[in-house]
Amino acid sequence: MENIAELNKRFAGKSAEELLTFFLREYRGRIALASSLGIEDQALTDMVVKIDPAATVFTIDTGRLFPETYSLIDRTNTRYSIKVNVYSPKHEPVEAFVKANGINGFYESVEKRKECCRVRKIEPLLRALSTLDVWICGLRQEQSVTRTGVQAVEWDEANRLIKVNPLASWSEPDVWSYIKAHQVPYNKLHDKKFPSIGCQPCTRAVEPGEDVRAGRWWWENPEHKECGLHKRAV
Repeated sequence: MENIAELNKRFAGKSAEELLTFFLREYRGRIALASSLGIEDQALTDMVVKIDPAATVFTIDTGRLFPETYSLIDRTNTRYSIKVNVYSPKHEPVEAFVKANGINGFYESVEKRKECCRVRKIEPLLRALSTLDVWICGLRQEQSVTRTGVQAVEWDEANRLIKVNPLASWSEPDVWSYIKAHQVPYNKLHDKKFPSIGCQPCTRAVEPGEDVRAGRWWWENPEHKECGLHKRAV
């Protein structure tokens, strides 16, 4: 297998579909799209299913998603004749967190918010990744200050597998152009000024001129605005 630097050089200037085609064929049965159900991952779902209808797509149900997000899972399954794999957190750590901190204790500190993310998102993600060698993500460089260094192909040291970001260099208008051109289903909250959508208590609409992720964990500083799914070396 080629190293990460060689792969980035090989696919520099290539389309997202070309990158996906290589990895979906090279790692068939050991690769999956980790979908947050945002516009990036919906576009990737469209690409992935067209390349390999049997490819695995999974998402994390934290138990606190918007109703519109749950509806999107059903609409995506219907549109592509697939079954998105849904992983849920184990109830014991969720119950322990709520008992110790209250149902919305994550507002009190960055540490408590990250712990909530850990029990509701990271634990089920680790289960989903445990049988994979490659995960496909919808990360883009312009999404936030924490993602400017995203490359198309990366080694995920924390999870010990390859991470593929086919849309790393795409702009938000690029993604929307694809969504509209291919009639890809998307979360209706995007039409209500929600560019980035996570758990309902931790997501708000954004104002004109705000960063696309300003509505995520809006009470925190920008450099803290990750849940831990995408830890990066510094």
